[in-house]
Amino acid sequence: MRRGTKLAAAGGTLVTLALLAGSAAVPEPAPPAPWAVGPPMVPVGLVSFDSCADALSELRAAATASVGPYGFGGEAVLLRDRAATAGGAESMARTFAGAPGDAAARTGGAGHSTTNNHEAGADEPDLVKTDGRRIVTVTHGVLRVIEPVSRRVVGELDLTGGQDELRLPEHRLLLLGDRALVLAADAPGPAGNHWSAGPAGATRLMLIGLAGQPRLLGTYRMRGSTVDARLTDGTARVVVRATPRLEFPFEPAGSDPVRTERNRRVIARADVEAWLPEYEWTAGAERHTGRVGCDRLSRPKRMTASSTLTVLSFDLTSDRLGDGDPVAVAADADTVYGTATGLYLAGQRPMAMPATPHWRPSSADQVTEIYQFDTAAPGRPRFLAAGSVPGWLINQYALSEWAGHLRVATTTGDLGGDGSASESAVHILRRDGGALVPTGVVGGLGRGERIYSVRYLGPVAYVVTFRQTDPLYSLDLTDPAAPVVTGELKITGYSAYLHPLPDGRLLGVGQEADGQGRAEGVQVSLFDVRDPARPTRLDQWHLPNGWSAAEHDPHAFLYRPDTGLVALPVDTGIRLLRVTGDTISEIGAVTHPSVEHPTARRPWMSSPAVRRSLVIGDVLWTVSDVGLRASDPVTARSLGWITTT
Repeated sequence: MRRGTKLAAAGGTLVTLALLAGSAAVPEPAPPAPWAVGPPMVPVGLVSFDSCADALSELRAAATASVGPYGFGGEAVLLRDRAATAGGAESMARTFAGAPGDAAARTGGAGHSTTNNHEAGADEPDLVKTDGRRIVTVTHGVLRVIEPVSRRVVGELDLTGGQDELRLPEHRLLLLGDRALVLAADAPGPAGNHWSAGPAGATRLMLIGLAGQPRLLGTYRMRGSTVDARLTDGTARVVVRATPRLEFPFEPAGSDPVRTERNRRVIARADVEAWLPEYEWTAGAERHTGRVGCDRLSRPKRMTASSTLTVLSFDLTSDRLGDGDPVAVAADADTVYGTATGLYLAGQRPMAMPATPHWRPSSADQVTEIYQFDTAAPGRPRFLAAGSVPGWLINQYALSEWAGHLRVATTTGDLGGDGSASESAVHILRRDGGALVPTGVVGGLGRGERIYSVRYLGPVAYVVTFRQTDPLYSLDLTDPAAPVVTGELKITGYSAYLHPLPDGRLLGVGQEADGQGRAEGVQVSLFDVRDPARPTRLDQWHLPNGWSAAEHDPHAFLYRPDTGLVALPVDTGIRLLRVTGDTISEIGAVTHPSVEHPTARRPWMSSPAVRRSLVIGDVLWTVSDVGLRASDPVTARSLGWITTT
């Protein structure tokens, strides 16, 4: 391991979009070829159905047009094919934190740290939560409340009801006062399991009262997987994606046209309930069941009917969850972006998968659809607008709302072969009636590469692309009709997560790489972006062959602006760094005790992955599946250990 040194730029690219303010201009990339950017995007509005009969007719028609020999878009929806569904329920949340003054700044400061959220005022679910008075976490299906002052567990609640299979899925939390909302997934069940059979699985929500000993106040279950959730002003909104309950036969014999026709006959026999997710909720001894109504379901003008998105709303100040006041869209999404007043659902438009050998999608097939909802008021969100852009998103950080516009960074084109057909762009949209319409675009970023990370800071954007070297681009988005590239830095390796620091600096977490693009271990880069025309790298910390979960999960990253502390998981421990001025220095590492696994032949040991870190007062807490460790953030010295196994 070597500590960072001052580096000359060579290799990758960081692009910065920023206010020029009279600075030297950098030539804008040549306009991208029309085929690389994609066709003009037609705004996609939402249309409600006149009746259940109308909904059934349109859903059947859309599903029939888009189904192929193996289901929708190649997705494994063959409910009788247990090999296809053995993966069980999907992961609970897509894990995928702002400039000083927004959410990033809230992860540090006096008192205690908070979840590294993307936007201020929109809390995101995570493995651990704290309000400074207590730490709440769930491991192996058991919720625990830890008192930081006494450094002991003061409350426990088993959330599995004695079902060991429910200890397997990951549990995430939202915390509000004396209420916690736990988000989990049903474990994979047998083919006859009403809730968890099939690729979508089921979403499980539990409302926990934390005053005194933790107690279960109510539950909610809906067929489908949780995409993500946000908590704003006491209301939690949970997005669930469900595939229609269409049991396509799996028969190895026969041609693809024959299989497609069989699937179409299944669709022709389906009733509307196949597309309307069902749910149940409890409050004490009460139990209620229901289904999303046809009057709560809308559709885009172009749909495939291969999935349904449902947005649920829960008042966390209440003692019950209720029915979630659902609103649904016959569309698909895998990314949720939330602000204090709005919610965006985004995902690639499903593609039909022809049986043509060696078929590959073209850039015209790569379209991201976006649905905007107003969440400023409590209760059910109100649909505002829909739109689309060419290409695909890396994660929620590719989206940003600012000054009445939505900025969207995408990559378009073929990444196979030499990758020369790919490039990236930042699109700017505004709401016009019920449509998100384009106002401007800057393209030609990282030709032959794809986006690895994006960070928007007001009118400025930073985009990292990579294939063999890492360009960091800086962009000025002040004029939504004419966004421009203002600077570019090429260095080896890439940053998969970018975090703003005070005084015009930017921290990147990713991988160092050689000249051929082969990863060489985790690196943390400190950038000076005060001059948008000339971003530079001030320092670098590199651990050969290392890897950090913060590269793909920003919740794993902790920064304290008051002390310059950076804590990030590296391999199985937490590495503590300090950023001071233009340098990165290493403090030390925090690890958790190894776990013994007894076997019939001989026991073996494993090191648990330390997944999260947080600060309360002057103590650093780290969290793994086996316990919590209290440490001194200045020296990394252990102050105490709490076992949770």
